[in-house]
Order: sequence, then C-alpha cells, then structure tokens
Amino acid sequence: MLPVAGESRQAAIMNQREQMEQRGQWRITVWEEENFQGKRCEFMLECPNILDRDFQKIRSIKVDNCPWVGYEYPEYQGQQFILEKGDYPCYQAWSGNSSYRTEHLLSFRPIKCANHSDSKITLYECEDMMGRKFEMCDDYPSLQAMGWCSKEVPSIKVNSGAWVGYQFPGYRGYQYIYERDRRQGEYRKYNDFGTQAHSNQIQSIRRIQH
Repeated sequence: MLPVAGESRQAAIMNQREQMEQRGQWRITVWEEENFQGKRCEFMLECPNILDRDFQKIRSIKVDNCPWVGYEYPEYQGQQFILEKGDYPCYQAWSGNSSYRTEHLLSFRPIKCANHSDSKITLYECEDMMGRKFEMCDDYPSLQAMGWCSKEVPSIKVNSGAWVGYQFPGYRGYQYIYERDRRQGEYRKYNDFGTQAHSNQIQSIRRIQH
C-alpha cells in the first residue's frame, strides 16, 4: 500500500532531522592564519579542498566534536594528521612529534567510526593479512616492547573503531589513520596506509579518542 501524502511528508521531516542530528556530531572550525586569526569557517562535513572556499591555506584549527583527519594536499592526499577534540593554534600542534611537518592543511574529513571504548585491530607479519598475527584492543607506545618482533607491520585488519599508527615508538613520526569503515577495514600492504606512505614501519599505535 502506498503511503499517503501526510505520511510521506512526516517521513521526509524525520529523515531531515536525522541528517541534521548526524551532522551535529562532527564540527570543526578552521582559520587561515595561526592563533585563530584571519578568515574562518565552520564545517560539519568533509572538505576535499579548502581552496574552493577562497582560503589560501589552513593554519589553525579548533575541533569541537569528534575526531577528524587533516591532509597536506587537496582531495585527502599527502601526509595525514589526526585532529582530536581541542585547539590547534599552529602547525606544531597537529604535527606533534612528527619528523615531517607541514605548515598548512588543505583538506579534511571526519572519522565517523571512532569508538575509543570498543576498538580492536589485528597486525600481520606479512602482506595480504598473512602470517603471524597479533590482536590488540589497547594503546601501545612501543609495539616491540609488547612482543612484536619487527619494526614493520606489513598489513593490518581493523576489526572495530579507528586507530592511528606511528612510524616510531612513543607516537612519533609519520601518522597513518586506520578505520573500520574505510577499505572494509583492510590494509593489505603499506601503500594502503596513505598516499604518503613510503614504508611499512609502524612502531606505536593507539585508539583514536572520540
């Protein structure tokens, strides 16, 4: 039986409300200059290219709700930087202890599947999720200290949640974001880690704060 006009209108209103509530889960404000100066804009959805908004660059950020990932170049290309709730007045704040720093970001998107209390990831000693494996559901500032015998992690399966891996122990070096709702959670070789990935060296990993 076809819905009457009133029912269709009500369903459309409910769907619109759900969309608005979902958008409200993610909110980020970006500024063109450091220390929250210059042109600013608030987003509740991903931005593939800030240049399309008449910005030259992003040099400071405030994350109001939920985690995001920022990229060095448009269309989510280049070095990745995790952006959890808080203030980032300059590039050093999002670069952290990274050995690679960029003074601006040009695209960003929300990390929708982050769940700090329910996250699980499996590391494999070979590509294509083969060989010895290790399942983990906690943060590890040193994978070798917890028993992983190599500096390298050739492939990864995200069972739930979202994670960030780092090139060096102590959450330092290049950052790589691993998400359950992207690539079906499967990172079969280091090239899948990101467009800037140049090796499979991962020595620390943690759950993304939600």
